[in-house]
Amino acid sequence: MITREEALAFLRKYIRDENLIKHSLAVEAIMRGLARRLGRDEEIWGLTGLLHDLDYEYTQDDPMEHGVVACEMLKGLVPEEILDAIKAHNYKYTSQMPTRSLEKALIAADAVSGLIIATALVMPSKKLSEVRVETLMKKFDDKSFARGADRRKISICYDFGIPLKEFLEISLKSLQAIADDLGL
Repeated sequence: MITREEALAFLRKYIRDENLIKHSLAVEAIMRGLARRLGRDEEIWGLTGLLHDLDYEYTQDDPMEHGVVACEMLKGLVPEEILDAIKAHNYKYTSQMPTRSLEKALIAADAVSGLIIATALVMPSKKLSEVRVETLMKKFDDKSFARGADRRKISICYDFGIPLKEFLEISLKSLQAIADDLGL
């Protein structure tokens, strides 16, 4: 299995958009926080989050290929469970249905990262340090806020045993820990 440093270099080789790199770092951080909470392999979960959109710049116009191309790029470099999760995070197009906690956590982490970052950006300081779980709960309920943050996908947290409020707390703390890397 590749190391985190190798994975980050791989990511930077194939992704030019700095916001997409930051998104990948955010999802990685959330996945690591979830792995710690659930007693899972933090390296596997972290790499899954870091690499989940590896092919996005190549497949953004062809959603049926998103995840599939990434798995071709990563075959032999990471365990099958990472490849399955990457395909499952785009299950609507790949037909890889999410059944395991890793796969469901990736879908939820991917979606919640957008909600948390959007919330930080409406704070007076535009900093994650100012965001509170209570604020995230209100923003979650406000369907007109951050419409791209799919609340159904965020709610998948219940499927892997974490209630929404705790999921938001884990996710927020995970992002606050890398706020400097995210510029927030």
